[in-house]
Amino acid sequence: MFTFLSVRVKLGTFIRTHARLSSTAPAISLRPYQEHCLEACIDALKAGSTRIGVSLPTGSGKTTVFISLLSRLSAPSENPNATKSLIVVNTIELARQSASQINNLFPDWSVEIEQGSKYKASGTSDVTVATYQTLIRGDRLSKFDPTTLKAVIIDEAHHAAAPSYRKLLAHFDPAIPHPSKTFIPPRLPHKIPIIGFSATFGRHDGLSLGSVFERIVYHRDFLEMIKEQWLCDVRFTSVNADIDLGKVVINGRNGDFNPTSLAHVINTETMNHLVVKTWMHRAETRKSTLVFCVNVEHTRMLTQVFRQYGIDARYVYADTPPMERKALVDAFKAGEFPVLINCAILTEGADIPNIDCVVLARPTRSRNVFAQMIGRGMRLSPNTGKTDCRIIDFVDTNSRVSGVISLPTLFGLEPSEIEVEGNTCSALKKRAQKAIEGDNSELKPRVDLDLPQSVEYTDVEDPFYIAPADDKPRHIATLSSYAWVSCGFHRYVLPIPGRGFIRVELDESQEFFVGTFTSTRRSDEPEIEMINGQIVAEKRTVRPQFMPARRILSAERLSEAIRGSDTYVETKLFHGRSPTSILRTAKWRSAPATEAQKSFLYKRITRREPDLTDEERKAKVQNITKGDAATIITRLQHGTQVRFKRKLRQAAKVLALKEKEQARIAREVVKVGRLSV
Repeated sequence: MFTFLSVRVKLGTFIRTHARLSSTAPAISLRPYQEHCLEACIDALKAGSTRIGVSLPTGSGKTTVFISLLSRLSAPSENPNATKSLIVVNTIELARQSASQINNLFPDWSVEIEQGSKYKASGTSDVTVATYQTLIRGDRLSKFDPTTLKAVIIDEAHHAAAPSYRKLLAHFDPAIPHPSKTFIPPRLPHKIPIIGFSATFGRHDGLSLGSVFERIVYHRDFLEMIKEQWLCDVRFTSVNADIDLGKVVINGRNGDFNPTSLAHVINTETMNHLVVKTWMHRAETRKSTLVFCVNVEHTRMLTQVFRQYGIDARYVYADTPPMERKALVDAFKAGEFPVLINCAILTEGADIPNIDCVVLARPTRSRNVFAQMIGRGMRLSPNTGKTDCRIIDFVDTNSRVSGVISLPTLFGLEPSEIEVEGNTCSALKKRAQKAIEGDNSELKPRVDLDLPQSVEYTDVEDPFYIAPADDKPRHIATLSSYAWVSCGFHRYVLPIPGRGFIRVELDESQEFFVGTFTSTRRSDEPEIEMINGQIVAEKRTVRPQFMPARRILSAERLSEAIRGSDTYVETKLFHGRSPTSILRTAKWRSAPATEAQKSFLYKRITRREPDLTDEERKAKVQNITKGDAATIITRLQHGTQVRFKRKLRQAAKVLALKEKEQARIAREVVKVGRLSV
């Protein structure tokens, strides 16, 4: 039987109850996966890794795990005085939770909180729980002597790669890069284990966690935890909403939607009423609903709509005073009102087991953010009668924006292709397996609007492309016997030497083809060169001048436009006869190109491919025929090169965007093993 001595101790302004045991602390009953996690951590530390990460989903008992881990770590042999521990968190709520849990599990440990002006620790307790915002302020960190620490725990460790965290952690391990180049790392008598815990051990903003942690030593996915009944099951409701995410700005840094831009689409009277009516229809019997909004204004407006329908809804956001926030959350925990609406304040660290419904009134492209939001409702709470958690989200029906996360997408399914009511994780998993096995009777596998895998273009969009001699006739060649030049991008040109050219192209409306004729006339007016008002040279040349284009026809089909243009050439330009000089089979086309043609092409190749040697450029034009040279020159004269370069630039941007998106998604996938820097 244990005997407790209750003592009230005041440290700074932090008052706590300190219980000391006359015997050893009671044994903690850990879940099997928690025990496996501790074993993985201890094995990694014994193997020499001192900066390790643990990935456990919300509701899995991360706090219990890292407190238990501290109880199993001893002072290093090279420094027996290193017996203290520091736990770094990012909110006062998490600090209070951790301190309370330590007192519950190990009441003989001395515990202090370091946070703001209210909590000031001495730095001498067995365990100090501190917010990182406080530790990096002024000289608050100086009271914690690294030589006395046996371990540093980082809660919500996916933040640890940020400069503010590295500024702190570099004091405990010189291998962690401090953001200031003038920082002088400490010389320590021992390596301090730095152990990070997070439900979402991945960064979607590109900052590398490998700069802080060497490896992930343990990972459990929340889907596994639900299957094994360590977390409550979820029931999924997807609502087809009349929203269009296609024009919402995507943040270039983290790949998620820009909140201000997203609010313009989501925070509307129609959407807010849809959210409330959906909740009333699907979840009104739920006791505790947590709603996630886009921004503060959205939070206020949605709260008003809930109240219009007679529902006691209240809201909390970052600027809600701490005491008011605590009172609201405590009242919500106690079941005093059914709906709590928040904006980015209860995404992390909120321990409210009674939440049995989560409404995602803000779409996200981040798997981490999505997991954090639904994780608020997945804790077990049998004492409140909770059996599962209803997840309600809203699916964009006007556009298919790639990367938007919902529960079905985690299984590779398309939300709009499955029943929206009554789906559990196990049901979704079975349906996904059917899709993999080829049985699509109940659903269609999810297919995002993928960006192209490579730069694609048709041959004729490259102005220097020449078809092989044995190539089959192309489409334009099957429509006319004249030497029409396909310039790509729905533009076709028939050069008529000495008379001009006909051009057929798709109209801006993309509905019909337009044919125009541009004629040339020759001028023998003298060219005069003058210097200081005096004529110094005069010569007569014959040069072509292009007249304004004249529209000659329009047609719905290309074949009709080409036939009509051929008729125009024969009747209007050649007065009823067929000109042999513009035939594709004209003899002059197979003759060697002129030196003027070769010179022109040589210069353009030099500009296009500057890395080629002089011999390689000459080889490209050496054996070219007059006809092929004329085709290339026609394409260049009619903008093919400009449009081709523009298309390549656009395609390169799209490919770069795809690679960036794939990298973003890859960063959110957690795997046990070494992290890249």
